Amino acid sequence: MSIKKLLGMLLAALLTGSLVAADVVLNPDHPDRYVVVRGDTLWDISARFLRDPWMWPEVWYVNPQVGNPHLIYPGDVLNLVYVDGQPRIQVSRDGRLSPRIREESLENAIPTIPLDAIKQFLSRALVVQDGELEAAPYVVQSADEHVVTGAGDRVYVRGIDSKDVALFDIFEPGGAYIDPDTDELLGYEAIFVGTGPVQRFGDPATIKLTQTTREVRVGDRLLPADRSEPAAYFQPHASPPGTDGHIISVLDGVSQIGQFNVVALDLGERDGIEIGHVMRIFQRGNVIRDTVSNKYGDTVRLPDEDAGLVMVFRTYEKVSFGLVMKATRAIHINDFVRSP
Repeated sequence: MSIKKLLGMLLAALLTGSLVAADVVLNPDHPDRYVVVRGDTLWDISARFLRDPWMWPEVWYVNPQVGNPHLIYPGDVLNLVYVDGQPRIQVSRDGRLSPRIREESLENAIPTIPLDAIKQFLSRALVVQDGELEAAPYVVQSADEHVVTGAGDRVYVRGIDSKDVALFDIFEPGGAYIDPDTDELLGYEAIFVGTGPVQRFGDPATIKLTQTTREVRVGDRLLPADRSEPAAYFQPHASPPGTDGHIISVLDGVSQIGQFNVVALDLGERDGIEIGHVMRIFQRGNVIRDTVSNKYGDTVRLPDEDAGLVMVFRTYEKVSFGLVMKATRAIHINDFVRSP
């Protein structure tokens, strides 16, 4: 579903009153008025007003001079008002009360979440199936005498059998994604390395590297580049009751998981996971030995502790990827994710 269509459906729901502000709790320190500035995100602004930022669609209030309240811009004024006793956030523009729709470029609207943290993960393959990379074209040698091969360099590639594709993404094969409860193989990680067009077809073909995020090495694999337009706006909403999964990996070589890190979850489309789903992260309680008990070797499992929030921004059949929006304590691989 396109972002434009999704926003249109959401706006229609708001206009018809089908989204009801149920269980909305205001932030105790909420402002009554806020002026949007460049660098804001919808999530951050909503956190100023609400205890649960993902509930912002339920309190955004449509007023006549605003064509779409979910596209807001620097300079817009947000006011906390009450409609039938329920809190609403009203958008005012240009200081005018008369009906008027301001024409603005979508590019100028503030994003839902910080896109810089996820942009490299939006349009690249992140999960591949068993054997998919092994069957793909591969880098056999650097074409230039450089110690490190990167953007601006050329590489020789074997396995490009067709001239139908002229632009490729390059990946380093990663590890397997495994369900920690069932040991089911969920897929394999594909680590994005770079992009480049074919300069010369043949065996080997020559690829000119136009963008790289790390060193391109012999054995890296190539897949046709995804030229689709990545999502820029998201509709945060709670995952279904009963959602229960794990963090199974942290992306981009990060060892400590904190705010704005990208994590892989062992939940996907088959589990009903959608883009925008928000889940709570719970730090797994350790099992310790009870040194006070008279029973020798007695152990106890400590409670799981609330550790933060994650929002899904990309889904696959068995795996999804989310951005850690809030981290209140250390987060680890195999920590739980559950309905908020």
